[in-house]
Amino acid sequence: MTSSTRKQALRIFRAALRAADPFEAVLRHARLDGQTLVAGRHRYRLPDFGNIYVVGAGKAGAHMARAVERLLGRRIRGGLINVKYGHGVPLRRIQLNECGHPVPDRNGESGAQRIAEIASAAQSRDLVICLISGGASALLPLPAPPVTLKEKQQTTRLLLDCGADIHEINCIRKHISGIKGGQLARLAYPATVLALILSDVIGDDLDVIGSGPTVPDRSTFRDAQGIFEKYGIWEKAPAGVRQRLTSSVAETPKPGDRIFERVQNLIVGSNRLAVDAAVREARALGFHTLVLSTFLEGEAREVARVHAAIAREIRAAGRPLRTPACVLSGGETTVTIRGTGLGGRNQEFALAAALDIAGLEDVVILSGGTDGTDGPTDAAGAIADGSTLSRAKDAGLDAAAFLANNDSYHFFERLGDLIKTGPTGTNVADVQVMLVR
Repeated sequence: MTSSTRKQALRIFRAALRAADPFEAVLRHARLDGQTLVAGRHRYRLPDFGNIYVVGAGKAGAHMARAVERLLGRRIRGGLINVKYGHGVPLRRIQLNECGHPVPDRNGESGAQRIAEIASAAQSRDLVICLISGGASALLPLPAPPVTLKEKQQTTRLLLDCGADIHEINCIRKHISGIKGGQLARLAYPATVLALILSDVIGDDLDVIGSGPTVPDRSTFRDAQGIFEKYGIWEKAPAGVRQRLTSSVAETPKPGDRIFERVQNLIVGSNRLAVDAAVREARALGFHTLVLSTFLEGEAREVARVHAAIAREIRAAGRPLRTPACVLSGGETTVTIRGTGLGGRNQEFALAAALDIAGLEDVVILSGGTDGTDGPTDAAGAIADGSTLSRAKDAGLDAAAFLANNDSYHFFERLGDLIKTGPTGTNVADVQVMLVR
């Protein structure tokens, strides 16, 4: 029975991936009505614009750009999108620039510089379409003086290792950048800007998604400095970063700034929509279904233990659902690096859960990233059940030791329980599927 339940968990996860398809997401929210582009509640009469440029960054950028080309075709004058290595697709009018993620690299910096130049060259009668999706913060690196790319790379690694969440990481990114935190909108002003956004951020906070290049920034330089202090890493921050955050340079543009009067920010896809699709699939398979939350945050291994406790409650008392039960959640957990192993937050989630559901029959827990790459690995996540620990023991694997070393990838690789989808072309954070028969 566990084998069929595992297959059902994978089927539910794939339903979430289909709902997050970026090409379809753009076309659901933007369409042509004769000579007018309709995006959300806004209408853009195309003959009124001199040039149309398309810029942006993110793991889903290539497929979003393909959708915009489908809509506008030869009307597009040109543009450039920074995407992660291996996430490109053939395009006709818009150039793709593959670069590093989660740690930015030179390709990303040169692409971001070109994007800034395109935005700056736009005139008042031009339309700049900006495509933003998960990963844009790392894929749009334009260090603000005196910060160097190397110092930005060091800062990214420092923040990832200390367990800072995406809101905190992006607050700092905005204040050491020349393009994030509303600054792309400032560069494009007074052109009209339409930002189509695929959200990978809990709560869909516009100024956090991709570090909000076209959105007013509510955070400050002092907030950014406070995050370093919170984690006790201020003294470890590169000198250029500390100098930037304590300098008297102008703040990022804030709510009410006139540069945003001709800017529309439109969310075309999100984790919530992906989880909703997973709900429909689970119910079609006959499961009593509950969405625990699409605001999942916190240390991956601790959040996993909560899920395992819910599975035990369902088995013991039939609450909060009677069996067959499907509990879904979405969001983005974090991992505090303690060891030297290889893995990502989804694989670590599954490994921690495996420890707590050991011996429970017909309980399956899957955790996967919708982008297809969990942390620095080629896996989207992993799947575990009540027999995972016994199978690991037979293979000579100590699950607790692998978890302590943050080595979830090699643990699940040995068991054949990694989830490998390849790059999906989208990114709306993570989805967890827990089935109890």
